[in-house]
Amino acid sequence: MIHKHAQYYFQHIKDDLPAGLVVFLVALPLCLGIALASGAPLFSGLIAGLVGGLVVSWLSGSQLAVSGPAAGLTVIVFNAIETLGSFQGLLVACILGGMIQLALGYLRAGIIGAFFPVAVIKGMLAAIGLILIIKQIPHATGYHAGYGGDECYMRETAASSFLEACEAFNVVSPSSLLISVIGLLILIVWEMSWVKKQSVLKLIPGPLLAVVWGVGYNLVTSQFAPEWAVKAEHKVSLPVTGNPFDFFDNFIYPDFSYLANPQVYVIAATLAIIASLETLLSLEATDKLDPLKRLAPTNRELKAQGIGNIISGLLGGLPITAVIVRSSANINAGAKTRVSCFIHGLFLLLSVMFFAPFLNTIPLPCLSAILLHTGYKLAKPALFKEYYQKGMSQLLPFVITIIAILLTDLLIGMAIGMGIGLFFVIKANYHAAITLVQDGSHYTLLLNKDVSFLNKALLRKFILHIQDNSTVTVDASKAKFIDHDILETIEDFLSTAADDNISVEVIDLYGKEKIKKHESMVVVPQRRITSD
Repeated sequence: MIHKHAQYYFQHIKDDLPAGLVVFLVALPLCLGIALASGAPLFSGLIAGLVGGLVVSWLSGSQLAVSGPAAGLTVIVFNAIETLGSFQGLLVACILGGMIQLALGYLRAGIIGAFFPVAVIKGMLAAIGLILIIKQIPHATGYHAGYGGDECYMRETAASSFLEACEAFNVVSPSSLLISVIGLLILIVWEMSWVKKQSVLKLIPGPLLAVVWGVGYNLVTSQFAPEWAVKAEHKVSLPVTGNPFDFFDNFIYPDFSYLANPQVYVIAATLAIIASLETLLSLEATDKLDPLKRLAPTNRELKAQGIGNIISGLLGGLPITAVIVRSSANINAGAKTRVSCFIHGLFLLLSVMFFAPFLNTIPLPCLSAILLHTGYKLAKPALFKEYYQKGMSQLLPFVITIIAILLTDLLIGMAIGMGIGLFFVIKANYHAAITLVQDGSHYTLLLNKDVSFLNKALLRKFILHIQDNSTVTVDASKAKFIDHDILETIEDFLSTAADDNISVEVIDLYGKEKIKKHESMVVVPQRRITSD
């Protein structure tokens, strides 16, 4: 069995190796930036990325999901450090949060991920795509060199982010713009069918070529035209160590004396719940993007994330989740198996230990081009057209999820999207569960599938619609469950029907729910008939 798995992974190494390199190049500035935005040591972001790549990749049930520090947790982490007054206290909360996630996995809580409507998931992906575009425009134009905020707005408002994106065009760095525009063109060309048909060209991933272009451009201009070179603040910035083994000196260990602080347990529970939700949402979205349409076991993923957070906390790393931005970049780069995520972790380790000076030559604008292209693919106009054609029940949850995420953050936006999606589900079931058909003075009240208390108002409306001096058939033969409230409402109608000269026949109503039968009714097989 082990040999079979090894053969499968080796078979796809030609796709996974370059994809892992691309994910590494995208993840590197994000790991640093999320740590910076969280008010934590920069190295803690790298540790979290390493654990996500080297450990969680093998424990996870997903072949394509990439785990690491998530921008969606930055506010929680920032506030936790402030509340506890210590980063080492946060590490204790991270470990406890991991234990809670592990327990949730064993309790099979991962099933909640299956209850998110497709329109809401696609809305989340499109919103993240739009956020990527908005947040990367300043990087692409050389206007802003900050790391954080590539996956969500964090403490910024939507208005400030749009404003910054617009201002970026007023203060353009020609060199940054040139790198990002040509990088984007490379990525667009590499998506064309004629390139994919070339056996040699299709082996080279477009994102990797965009990075090579950016580094090459900057090396040449630094030598021959310094005024056209990218400035240091617009390049990757990685802590440089003199000796590879100095890497181990950067570890920070948890202070378990914080176990006596009740706040640690509140923060741990918050981290566990939010990280689990983000992971399940990202996993669901990753499954949608997977070209092979594989489904990852959610309970196994919760266990994997729990173990990952325990290890990350023990080594001085930030809390981790499965992250859709890196996962989608992984898929777009052509990854086929979990090996790509492991390779990205391996590259992170090697980069910190040996290659920090070389990685610091990569211009941020070429990474921005990769993320802009990923953003476009997630929020392409064809997707909006597709949901418009599906009708309002699909379009509204899709669009409202996008708007809500843009105006708030990922989790609040998803909650609003879920609320809208649930409304349409209830509405559809509300009308489908009971129907009233009129043929002259005869009415047929059909109870279809499951009829819950939510349909009580509709049932009353139909009963009021029935005219005096008519005949009614209440047909419940298709219903598998009938709520007590529904039965009671029908029995109330049966009690008063004779007063309005309404003759009622009831088919297969009882037995779906235990209830005391009305005294005036006569029981016949599968039927119940009132007196005229």
